[in-house]
Amino acid sequence: MSISLEPADGAAIAALDEKWIARTVELATENVASGGGPFGAVVVRDGQLVAEGQNRVTANLDPTAHAEVTAIRAACQAVGSFSLAGMTLYTSCEPCPLCLSAALWARVDRVVYAADRHDAARGGFDDLEFYRLFERDRSTWHMAIDGVRPANAPAPFDAWLANEARTDY
Repeated sequence: MSISLEPADGAAIAALDEKWIARTVELATENVASGGGPFGAVVVRDGQLVAEGQNRVTANLDPTAHAEVTAIRAACQAVGSFSLAGMTLYTSCEPCPLCLSAALWARVDRVVYAADRHDAARGGFDDLEFYRLFERDRSTWHMAIDGVRPANAPAPFDAWLANEARTDY
């Protein structure tokens, strides 16, 4: 169940935002001390904590273990669904393209962040460069992206559409 706050509840929203953003900054700072990156995130529903996450990229040798992704994974497990509709993702830094995509796939209602991509760049992180990269034509990227289309390329999607027992997302 999602609570829809009216504009008159702006002060309540601001108070919740401050509370949860403070927690993400705390998680991020603690994570640095334990060998992780300077990022923390929480998923909240109706003002209540659903899950937390910290950046574990170097600790877990997993380039996808960003704080937002770990929080989203934990939240999905906690609620037993791949959809986090009705929830807010709070994060200590503006989500990079990977994390923003994860939030979109998880269908969170809202993302709230503290530091931005320029702060991350100052810390030596590629967020700003990735945003700039996505604005450029792929032919200028340092990594080649090539499509190879065999005759059966759409077969997995045909099988998906024919499967009446599928779980749409």
